[in-house]
Amino acid sequence: MPRYEFRCRTCASTFEVDRPMAAASDPADCPAGHDDTVKLLTTVGLGGKARTAQPPAMAPAGGGGGCCGGGCCG
Repeated sequence: MPRYEFRCRTCASTFEVDRPMAAASDPADCPAGHDDTVKLLTTVGLGGKARTAQPPAMAPAGGGGGCCGGGCCG
């Protein structure tokens, strides 16, 4: 479930709220009980482990086809 960050305008604290994306823009009350809060523009935090992408395999250096690399130019 996405996590959204809010800031209380009354006490200046920041807090996070887990909620479905359909409720992303709903108001959130400060944990201290204040209702004057604003949603901060942050990336969506999802639970789980991140996977790193592997870089694409590079072609071997040297000739290997085409006019300029295959020896057909002369």
